[in-house]
Amino acid sequence: MEPNTEAKGSDVTGDDRDFQSSELGTKQLFGEQSQMRVVRWLEDYEHVDLQDAILDLGCGNGMMLVELHGEGYKDLTGVDYSEAAVQLARNIANKEGMTDIKYEVADLIHDVRQGVLTCRCGQYRVCVDKGTYDAISLMPDDALTARQTYRTNIKHLLRADGLFVITSCNWTQEQLEEFFSKDFSLLSVIPTPTFHFGGKTGNSVTSLVFKPKS
Repeated sequence: MEPNTEAKGSDVTGDDRDFQSSELGTKQLFGEQSQMRVVRWLEDYEHVDLQDAILDLGCGNGMMLVELHGEGYKDLTGVDYSEAAVQLARNIANKEGMTDIKYEVADLIHDVRQGVLTCRCGQYRVCVDKGTYDAISLMPDDALTARQTYRTNIKHLLRADGLFVITSCNWTQEQLEEFFSKDFSLLSVIPTPTFHFGGKTGNSVTSLVFKPKS
């Protein structure tokens, strides 16, 4: 199973291994509209409280967490492979007076139970991916193993009643469901814009909410 880079574009954000995306910032590549769709879904979902712990996987410049903080969420953490991205995110949060947002350098394609997130495993109500899985999928060396480790890490990080929210530009809903079905089941589909081409209808971006399997 390979990402659909031709149909849905190959620009990705988050944990991109050269970290151009982190330095450019989440809003530019991930898209502010996609970001706000996730924020609005969380607001409308009645079972996520403002005090619940939320983790941004591949936070880039941290704007997703800035938006969530502005909506009243209080326990926010962002992780990124790039030290430069984490420092940028901290600087932006500090400038906005949001010094309570936590940022950590963490490589999500290695076992999180042995890193800075060890003590937070099983603590997060929500994990948000806004392009990180796309970036990992495009790694030139052993992307499948990296994807599998990433999937397992998310399961470790989430509470038993947690939610994994993923937005992808390169994978279809069917492909994401197939890959994540080992550890997760689909809870909800966040509506995204559609396009029509050659008599067919598709989405330029896919946004899904999964819950961990028991």
